[in-house]
Amino acid sequence: MGLSELESRITSAVDTIGPSVAGVASVRLGGRRGRETFVAPAEATGVVIDRAGFLLTNQHVVEGATAVRVHLADGRDLPAELLGGDAATDVALLRVDGIDVPPARLGDSESLRVGQIVLAVGYALGLPGGPTVSTGVVSALGRPLPGSDFIFEGLIQTDAAVNPGNSGGPLADLSGAVIGVNAAMMPFAQGVGFAIPIHAARRIAEEIRARGRVVRPWVGIVVAELRPDLARGHNLAPWSGLLVTEVVPRSPAHRAGLRPGDLVRRVGPFEVHRLRELLEGLSKFPVGSDLEVHLERRGSPLSVRLSLEESPQPTLPRA
Repeated sequence: MGLSELESRITSAVDTIGPSVAGVASVRLGGRRGRETFVAPAEATGVVIDRAGFLLTNQHVVEGATAVRVHLADGRDLPAELLGGDAATDVALLRVDGIDVPPARLGDSESLRVGQIVLAVGYALGLPGGPTVSTGVVSALGRPLPGSDFIFEGLIQTDAAVNPGNSGGPLADLSGAVIGVNAAMMPFAQGVGFAIPIHAARRIAEEIRARGRVVRPWVGIVVAELRPDLARGHNLAPWSGLLVTEVVPRSPAHRAGLRPGDLVRRVGPFEVHRLRELLEGLSKFPVGSDLEVHLERRGSPLSVRLSLEESPQPTLPRA
């Protein structure tokens, strides 16, 4: 592919998605200067996903906000309603009535490949004059990212510049379709940004739209996948289960007697070899369900029963 053809595809993608990208300003109550209360605005990004005025952004962008406004590409500045957010995926859903903006096309994040060219579009640094664009590639897929009390799984890693203000903005492919929602950057690294896959963000948005919030079941364990190197170190077969590395105090797993070092092989009716399988399996059961957990402890089989609880709300490193 010649440079001119690649440039044409990039500019066409920007033209396609640009009108759907909005600046997001969330206002929070700040501290006091003397006797005067002041507010702290936060500049970020959102993307319109529905002609009815629904926008995706990050939960950490709107968390604790007393008011939210969006700045559209056509220059309008409008108030937005926060419909709900989910800290576990860092996705939030806004709505602005009557904006009449073409929604972005949502792509297929499950067919992404490492090395694929992507565009990060957003209001980087809150600079005036419309959204900015940076280009890069998909650096890795399925990345975990530790939060303060939770590990965010399945993220897209990219070397496209993701700066403060890009939070909540789209990561797009060369057709202009959204394949991720930019969520975090590493302040101590260069060329390392993370985005929430759009298939996950869309699912969360649909649940918020239908119910106002996301309720997910929780076991209360931190696990490691038995990749070949880890499996060798524990004298176990690769991918033969999930190794428990931590049990959260007062969690369902703690009350059921699970311990670090246990090898979880089956939860309820489904076998678990990867963390994704555990999370997807648990999502099929409502909070309060009783499940039998089949595990191995020091080489001996064991089963325990636990009752699923609602997951606590974590926090994510912020862009």
